[in-house]
Amino acid sequence: TQSEPTPYSHFPLLPLCFVGLAYDSRMQRHECRCGDLSRHPEHPGRTESIWTRLNQSGLRRQCEVLRKASLTELHSVHSENYVLLYGPDPLDPDEVDTRKLTGNTLYTGEKGVPLPCGGTGVDVDTVWSEPHTSTAARVAAGCVTDLALKVALGELKNGFAVVRPPGHHATHSSPLGFCYFNSVAIATKQLQQRLNLNKILILDWDIHHGNGTQDAFYSDPRVLYMSLHRYDHGAFFPGSGHPNEVGEGAGEGFNVNVAWSGGLMPPMGDAEYLAAFRAVVMPIAHEFGPDLVLVSCGFDAVEGNPDELGGYKVTAKCFGFLTRQLMSLAGGRVVLVLEGGHDLTALSDSAQECVSALLGREVEPLSPCVLEQRPCANAVSSLHSVLQVQGQNCTRQYKGGLEVHTSLQGRVRSPDITTGEGQKCTRHYRGGSEVPTSQQ
Repeated sequence: TQSEPTPYSHFPLLPLCFVGLAYDSRMQRHECRCGDLSRHPEHPGRTESIWTRLNQSGLRRQCEVLRKASLTELHSVHSENYVLLYGPDPLDPDEVDTRKLTGNTLYTGEKGVPLPCGGTGVDVDTVWSEPHTSTAARVAAGCVTDLALKVALGELKNGFAVVRPPGHHATHSSPLGFCYFNSVAIATKQLQQRLNLNKILILDWDIHHGNGTQDAFYSDPRVLYMSLHRYDHGAFFPGSGHPNEVGEGAGEGFNVNVAWSGGLMPPMGDAEYLAAFRAVVMPIAHEFGPDLVLVSCGFDAVEGNPDELGGYKVTAKCFGFLTRQLMSLAGGRVVLVLEGGHDLTALSDSAQECVSALLGREVEPLSPCVLEQRPCANAVSSLHSVLQVQGQNCTRQYKGGLEVHTSLQGRVRSPDITTGEGQKCTRHYRGGSEVPTSQQ
């Protein structure tokens, strides 16, 4: 039986300066029973390739085999029925409440839906493997939670969680896009509940919008959620993440979507992501002043991923550079959590660059021509859109009496952003309504 984790008030504050690496081989057992990895972009080779590279390159400094997330921790983000459906270990009778699971298709022999490959899934791309999927998803959430708590307590300097399945698409009551439990959201809830952290930044740079993470904190002013994602006016999966989605109630202004549109004409690359950091991400993050930074660290924007799952041309070296930028926040308390990314070379290269940055190693800098390159016109339009929306709608004070729109208006005039033609986004997916948005 999975026991509850030790209360974190009992853990000593240790002045350690280690970079934590979270990994557990049990996550490798989650795979489609068809055995054909070529038909499933989310497969065990993803984390295996990263772990092999970190070992071969000598970057591994500390690794702990961490626990599964408890059912209570899963409940902090997901509904009771959802946790009962996907959380219990079917081999552990103490975890399976047969009274509540009566009729549950995952435990009555009709396990999910048949996939074209011959395997089983909960939708067309999210495979289910009995009995390994629930264990893998809980180990991933537990690893991320423990790593985040140890960094927050000062036991670790920062960390990288090499975990799967990913989590940022999982909502309160539904799996989606390879995701079962939203590890980053669960870790954030535990940081709030156990350590009373009131300023947590979640940055999601996976090429797909983290709809589940956004939903979990949409009305919570203690969490600043920022996402850089391919949007294409709502045509790219999952279709959410319009710049107008700024939060609601007390959380209005604490949700920031840099929604890239324009397809692959041209694909976004280093110049565009650097511009987003200079003009949007870092100014707002510094105003917020987080106690800890969690990164939903997908690498599907890196060159090499197929167009239908990525298509952009950001370099691994750029993600290492962006990691170093984030380390200027929260006293360097940064935790990277693997989300997507399907080209194994791109995955391994990117993880190596990011871990090198966390370790403070001297790495080859980005070339001056990359640092000085202007973003493309589609990127400029997308950035002006988010700046305009945030400047008009975000009036929440972060700290020091400064309103975020004041900072943003100053950045609109920054030479880092060139003037570009305006475009119009006509679909606001969160409300399901058509909301025209004029852009400069």
